Amino acid sequence: MRNPDLLSLLDTWHSYVLIYLPSPLFGIVLMALAAVLALLLHRVLIRLTRRLLGARHPFALSLITRTKAVSRLGLFVFALALALSASNFSDEAVALIGKLLVVAIIILIGWTAIVASELASTIYLARFQLDVADNLLARKHVTQTHILKRALETLIIVITVAAALMSFESVRQYGVSLFASAGAAGLIVGLAARPLFANLIAGIQIAMTQPIRVDDALIVEGEWGRVEEITSTYVVIKIWDWRRLIVPLSYFLEKPFQNWTRQSASLIGAVYLHLDYRTPIGVLREKLAEFARASPLWDGDVVNLQVSDTGQDTIEVRALVSAASSGNAWDLRCEMREKLIDFLQREYPAALPARRVALEKDTVREMDRR
Repeated sequence: MRNPDLLSLLDTWHSYVLIYLPSPLFGIVLMALAAVLALLLHRVLIRLTRRLLGARHPFALSLITRTKAVSRLGLFVFALALALSASNFSDEAVALIGKLLVVAIIILIGWTAIVASELASTIYLARFQLDVADNLLARKHVTQTHILKRALETLIIVITVAAALMSFESVRQYGVSLFASAGAAGLIVGLAARPLFANLIAGIQIAMTQPIRVDDALIVEGEWGRVEEITSTYVVIKIWDWRRLIVPLSYFLEKPFQNWTRQSASLIGAVYLHLDYRTPIGVLREKLAEFARASPLWDGDVVNLQVSDTGQDTIEVRALVSAASSGNAWDLRCEMREKLIDFLQREYPAALPARRVALEKDTVREMDRR
């Protein structure tokens, strides 16, 4: 049974508040108290949960940290809704505040969906590592997940904003009349937004077909670099000298480019030398194999030396060596070029190209007399 003394005390307090506080002010104070209590309760719950979990559950702690803002907004909206039902606002004020709370709930749902997609992508990508030599599978999944996550977040934001605007009758009618009466303006806006939508669609196509991936080695517009980031509209390429090349996503579907790590991270590097016809090719081939075996950059797969072309004064010698990655292939090429040149300078200086001048016999005799 309820205590009659407690009920009478509550009735007396309520009557006292209504007498000394105007009706709108009482509702404002009540909702402000509800908001403060919700924030305090949220802080206490977060601290208590962290203390109970401790360091034994790192994933749960990370989940609570990432969803702290969302849970705070949810508890805040819930407290305001309870306070609104107990307040004595007018019907118009209750309807307006109710619509604002509906908008807040819509934003909360959209925010929760974005956080959920972020957590799902983080959990999914936790099993893949990019800092390994053969990271082809990891780059494939990272690229797909990042592009699809950004496209999903863009879609969630658009739907959330549209739902929030449609909750107000005046805005919905204005939007409908605007689109109905401004077909030309809508056409202009659509044409202006065409590059944005083209890049969004290109992002989905790249996520599915994957002509490029994160950390791929590319040659784009004559620049060599690695794919550092793929957003929903553009790609950031980190060039070898640390500059950044920003390229629209649609570029990779419309124009040709070189991808050095499309199927595998391993590459064959080529070193070209222009040498004299007296160069001992067999000896040079043996020294190349010796240098490659001594280098930690060589992956033990390909090493070969051939005469690839001949000219009037010199021959072109091509040395091939393979490495596990494009960066190692570049360094290995430089190392083999330096060691081969040093070997020829020390052991076979006549193999290096030189200009020959044919002199007439009379000129030779004159030089001999002098």
